[in-house]
Amino acid sequence: MTVSLDEMKKYLRVDFEDDDELIEKFILIGQSLCADIARLSADELCESSSSKIAVMYAAAYLYEHREDADHHQLVLDLRSLLFGVRKPGF
Repeated sequence: MTVSLDEMKKYLRVDFEDDDELIEKFILIGQSLCADIARLSADELCESSSSKIAVMYAAAYLYEHREDADHHQLVLDLRSLLFGVRKPGF
């Protein structure tokens, strides 16, 4: 279950096209971060319904805090969101 650009723009309440490429990149970064934190492959991450919210949260955080993102706090937040699907080890 991947996040589409339209879904992400609705989540962000963005109704213009100027940032479409940037938002798409943040979705990909969010998917990668979530997969790493959950210790899952990209395919395994897509199978989890709770991971979609985590990916959207990560992409939104990165979009809204482009200049002043606290990446440590983002990782802690994502760990909390992905706790139920996170594998105990690699």
